[in-house]
Amino acid sequence: MLWINLSQILISVYGPVVQVSDFLVPRIRVLSEVGILPGFRVLDFGCGSGSYIASLSRLVGPKGRIYAVDFHPLAIRSVRRIIQKQRLENVEIIQSDGATGLPDSSVNAVLLYNTFHDLTEPERILEELARVLKPEGVLSVIDGYISEEAVLAGITGGQRFSLQRKGEKMFIFSKNGAWDRNEIVPMRNWVRH
Repeated sequence: MLWINLSQILISVYGPVVQVSDFLVPRIRVLSEVGILPGFRVLDFGCGSGSYIASLSRLVGPKGRIYAVDFHPLAIRSVRRIIQKQRLENVEIIQSDGATGLPDSSVNAVLLYNTFHDLTEPERILEELARVLKPEGVLSVIDGYISEEAVLAGITGGQRFSLQRKGEKMFIFSKNGAWDRNEIVPMRNWVRH
């Protein structure tokens, strides 16, 4: 009985596209591994219920921008609800199953969280993510539904991305050809607008 009531409450607040993991680990702790700074432009590809949206909005601040992309209408509705309830002014919703419509080299970071395993055309999506990511930008990937080996092979297999580092909760990839791998610059020095 308690579980049913809790489920109903969660669905009424966050919509039907919510995962238990959204409540187990503070979003801000996960995002701290990415190194997102004020003013960044961040693409949350496959944003689902929007569990990272409010934290991202606070991290990038009023001069930054969040692009929340998902194809599912319930996910879009959930994100829209978060934006309205929290009065977030720096979040743009994009309903799409692939193309973002964003300009080339326009985002500092891309989040691909618990989405990669569901992609029917991963190479097409990775091509789009590489297109919109700035040369010094990062692709942050978490996918608890497939093995780490499958994530690494899937992201690096098309030669668009290379593993930069493995964090506590995620993999961080950089675009191939972005810089000399022997001269990796700390992320705090990467802010370009």
